[in-house]
Amino acid sequence: MLNWIIQNKELLKIIYAFAIVLICFVIVLRTNKLFKLSSHQGIRYFRNAFFFYGFGFFIRYILGTRYLDDYIKFNYFALNVVFEFFLIMAGFFLIYSLLWKKFETTKQDLSSLLNGKIFIFYLMAILIAVLDYLWMAHYWMFLSQIIIFAIAVVISFSNYQKKGHKGKFLRFYFLAMVLSFVAWVLNFSIAFYLNWSNGMLMIIYVLNIILFLLFLFGVIKITGDK
Repeated sequence: MLNWIIQNKELLKIIYAFAIVLICFVIVLRTNKLFKLSSHQGIRYFRNAFFFYGFGFFIRYILGTRYLDDYIKFNYFALNVVFEFFLIMAGFFLIYSLLWKKFETTKQDLSSLLNGKIFIFYLMAILIAVLDYLWMAHYWMFLSQIIIFAIAVVISFSNYQKKGHKGKFLRFYFLAMVLSFVAWVLNFSIAFYLNWSNGMLMIIYVLNIILFLLFLFGVIKITGDK
């Protein structure tokens, strides 16, 4: 089994990436529909997170595959910088979907992708990705995401309690943030203590697909009657 995985590693990466991209595509479509019905800004930032996740996985695992011609492929290190940028921004969008009311006090129709507050996240994401490029590691990305999702767990739990344990969206959000935090901790542990062996890579792939499927399940359940 391990030999088969090694021999078909690139093909498995493409299948893995297509699965993640497809899940993100459905989440973006569903949440965009929900946003148009509710005009809830938090849903819009939640939608943006999965747009960035999907785009990042598409660039890293599909455009970066060795099955494509060399003139299409990105430089390996540049590819990782771009991939990290999109993943980090996705994490920022998820936590901002919980915090936006504290920063957007006016009712003006700000762009959810291009406004002054989001621009700060862009700068931070670029800085973190560049630091990892200079260190030739993913240390800062893992650290930033663990911190982001630890904060997200606390905030989402607080929101869940304030609503008297009502609202399926808040309940789902809290569970998703907990599992996201656990996933990043496990990713970090495997990367820095167990090394990126082929077997460990498969565990990471399966773990990530399960996590994204959880988000998809929650979104479908919430938007199913909309």
